[in-house]
Amino acid sequence: MREALWAELLKVRRSRLPALTAAAFALATGVCGMFMFILTDPGRARALGLLGGKAQLSGAVADWSGYLALLAQAVAVGGLLIYGVIAIWLFGREFSDRTAKDLLALPTSRTAVVAAKFAALAGWSLLLAVQTVLLGLLVGVLLGLPGASVPVLAAGTGRVLLVAALTGALTTPLALAASAGRGYLAAVGALFAALFCAQVIAALGYGAYFPWSVPGLLAGVAGPGQEPPGPAGYLLVAVAGAGGALATAVWWQRADHTR
Repeated sequence: MREALWAELLKVRRSRLPALTAAAFALATGVCGMFMFILTDPGRARALGLLGGKAQLSGAVADWSGYLALLAQAVAVGGLLIYGVIAIWLFGREFSDRTAKDLLALPTSRTAVVAAKFAALAGWSLLLAVQTVLLGLLVGVLLGLPGASVPVLAAGTGRVLLVAALTGALTTPLALAASAGRGYLAAVGALFAALFCAQVIAALGYGAYFPWSVPGLLAGVAGPGQEPPGPAGYLLVAVAGAGGALATAVWWQRADHTR
């Protein structure tokens, strides 16, 4: 396991994807900060060209609670896409680069290889979530948002981290798709299908029963009228995440690797 994890971390370190994903989350945080800046003073935003003269903003409040809620929504919507790309890259690159059989020829068990990839995925996702929280708090301080208190900040940052954790757990089936599809294409299709279904099913009011809609419901993407997910929703996320990881490990253990 130690050697397999070291190999995965070496691949990550030599790739440009970590910098791209960090930049994507930083951009999302900056966009949320820009919305708060616009809400704080719409007149100044129009004067600076950030807001059209006839544009109207509603549904958000320029305070710490509203800002952290908006940040959680950005993580819920964009997190599945970015975390999904990470999972697809970690598992699909071995087949696209034709290094899978060479990797499995080493004196390291297939289970250790899969576990190392999931460990790299979890650590990578955690670092991105922590970056988002820290950068978001910095942007909020620079904007001078009102309503700061320990309970508000704790609840807001806790929701962002929980949304990130749920979203990251839901990427394990994409790892299975990348493995079984022996590359990126099938997994990318599965990723877009999950994103599409999550939005449609949540809009129909059944999001609490579809795992990929649960992080968005928790973040409040569906609006204030939508009820947050209950215990059944969190259980479905846990089942989907654990099932995807287990199925991926079983596939790697039993599949014939010819390239």
